[in-house]
Amino acid sequence: MKAAVIESVGRAVVTEVPDPTPGPREVVVEVAACGLCGTDLHILQGEFAPKLPIVPGHEFAGEVVGVGAQVTEVSVGDRVAVDPSLYCYECRYCRNGHNNLCERWAAIGVTTAGGAAQYAVAPVANCVKLPEHVRTQDAALIEPLSCAVRGYDVLQSRLGAHVLIYGSGTMGLMMLELAKRTGAASVDVVDLNPARLETARRGLGVSASAATPDELDRPQGWDLVIDATGNAAAIQDGLDRVAKAGTFLQFGVADYATRVQIDPYRIYNQEITITGSMAVLHSYERAAELFANGVLDPDVFISDRIELARYPEALEQFAAGVGRKIVVVP
Repeated sequence: MKAAVIESVGRAVVTEVPDPTPGPREVVVEVAACGLCGTDLHILQGEFAPKLPIVPGHEFAGEVVGVGAQVTEVSVGDRVAVDPSLYCYECRYCRNGHNNLCERWAAIGVTTAGGAAQYAVAPVANCVKLPEHVRTQDAALIEPLSCAVRGYDVLQSRLGAHVLIYGSGTMGLMMLELAKRTGAASVDVVDLNPARLETARRGLGVSASAATPDELDRPQGWDLVIDATGNAAAIQDGLDRVAKAGTFLQFGVADYATRVQIDPYRIYNQEITITGSMAVLHSYERAAELFANGVLDPDVFISDRIELARYPEALEQFAAGVGRKIVVVP
């Protein structure tokens, strides 16, 4: 079968690899669409994946075309979205309910072959059936949405909050949609990319948007500030925009070497909370239900559908910040 392979740092190719074979409790999925994510760029840069080469792609959905001998939950022909998370269920963090912090954390498309291919293998426990009205080629959005749902689980946000989001890429826009649905009084978005800001303005009904928070009228700060960029400058600026008794959420994935400064006295004196949200935790099925109920418009979020044969080109476009969610289709 054809698959995208990140062979070495900075090099991605499309090549032939062996067809996958399912284990007893695994299924083979014929991939309908696989989303590109910042994690894929980190892998390309030599981060996250424990070893190369690797078939990337942790956001994917498709049709079951093969099942292991002990699989009864799904059948050939079922359409599924796949949670890429792989946990040991034995370490301290798995046993206390923080599986996403598993000491042996792994993921399809990061530590094992993923969905940037014609076919992918997944544990049946990670497969969520899609209802008839959900298009399979749109369901790659469920995985990033499940990360956003996890972010709001961490926040335990209250009604009437004023929210500021850094970044209007896919994840920032998903956080915008969830903020609106969790009772925010206002949701403002900042981004240096005018095309992406335009989507927030026209497509999703943001309260206000600008290139910098200095252009917005909230001198007292925001109750909740979310970084969805992973960019050091944005994070540093965002920490200074949190209102008294407010919260800063590090949601964007930063490089390992990224560093910012904090003001300990201000954190103490103004009771500011700084927290983070890591990937998916008990949120994939809820994200699938939200998606099925129309929480996102796929035609707004997905800007490009690119053939798998052009995967390296798709990565370059994504890295350049052109478009919104890019999905590859075998």
